Amino acid sequence: MNTIKVKLVRSRIGTTPHQRKMLDALGLTRMQKVRTFNDTPAIRGIIKKVPHLVAVVE
Repeated sequence: MNTIKVKLVRSRIGTTPHQRKMLDALGLTRMQKVRTFNDTPAIRGIIKKVPHLVAVVE
């Protein structure tokens, strides 16, 4: 299965509680932290909820 790397590029400060829950679900607690996930529709959906805070790293 393909993998995807997600990096937190903007601060969690000033985000809504819902956005913070999405980042917690991804395990992104600090800036510049990178996590690797299987490329599933669920992970893609979470990324689409907070595209201004995260980046997909190749």
